[in-house]
Amino acid sequence: MKFSIQLSADYPDKAYGGDRVYQDMLAQATLADRLGYDSVAITEHHFMNCLMMPAPLQFAVKIAAHTEQLKIITAIAILPIRDMRIFAGEVVLADIFTEGRLLLGVGRGNFEYEIERLGIPMSETRERFEESLDVLKALLEREDVAWDGKYYKFDPITVMPRPMNPGGPPMMMAAVNPEAIYHCAKQGYHVQTTPLAGRASFLNEQIDAFNRGKEEAGDAGKDIELTLLRVGFMCHSEMEKRERIQMAHTFLGRFDNVHKGPGFVDSGMVRALPRSQPIDQVARSLLIGMKQEMIDKLSTYDELGVDRIILNVNFGCDPHETLDSIQYFAEEVMPHFTKVERLGMRIA
Repeated sequence: MKFSIQLSADYPDKAYGGDRVYQDMLAQATLADRLGYDSVAITEHHFMNCLMMPAPLQFAVKIAAHTEQLKIITAIAILPIRDMRIFAGEVVLADIFTEGRLLLGVGRGNFEYEIERLGIPMSETRERFEESLDVLKALLEREDVAWDGKYYKFDPITVMPRPMNPGGPPMMMAAVNPEAIYHCAKQGYHVQTTPLAGRASFLNEQIDAFNRGKEEAGDAGKDIELTLLRVGFMCHSEMEKRERIQMAHTFLGRFDNVHKGPGFVDSGMVRALPRSQPIDQVARSLLIGMKQEMIDKLSTYDELGVDRIILNVNFGCDPHETLDSIQYFAEEVMPHFTKVERLGMRIA
């Protein structure tokens, strides 16, 4: 199983400064590169301090200039808010500038607050995403592409420069619903998912859907991977663990506000809303703990067949403590998953 750090740029205090936030994210990326993490993942969100990243491809290029081995994942770039005729060229250049280390994660976006403030009804995002994806793929695969669809109509164009590899960088689809995961895998795409606050059996459904789609994809699916996103933090003591869980609970109150919530945002600052989910139940679903607990939880994911874990370590913790967590996890936990045989099991 592979491990990734989500550079989610949490920004709870404007006085801290955006320049310092992204310096912190870059420090996490360079440390992850030295410690042998597989990748870093870059979010995309606009007009808010929660998961703050308005330019994921730009940041991917910046990270590539300071690292040597890391894959750089956009997790995810929101297609419906973009013009694919421009975005396709930006993707090609980002792939060139990252020297082929880009994994292009894409999705339709799920924060109504930002999507509708960009003039796109949330009800249209699925349809817009599907056409945008078709246009993007066509522009990366072919020359002299013309289009006559619902949202795109244009005469023949050729994106320049052409991609380094036919079709551009590998793509990963963001999906939560098991049926959506199945269809993405069936088409031969890598998949990123999260069970959010769902029951344990929901993750089993997600993984079953991926495996079913992967099998039906045949040769196109033989190398695709399932990536799971989780809030995570490596702790040195039970006291620290309790503090981190409380911080994560507060962060999730802000996340809930803009994800399927009312979208209460004050001058860019997302309010933390009270959560109905008890904190002890939250704790069970998070990857926050000490060494053996982390190994035990991750072993379950590994045996289920998850290929990569993205750890969101940015939920309000001190930057130096976050770097310590990244290093501690790499030294004490990652070695247990270098060559572990999967037994095939289910979460009870």
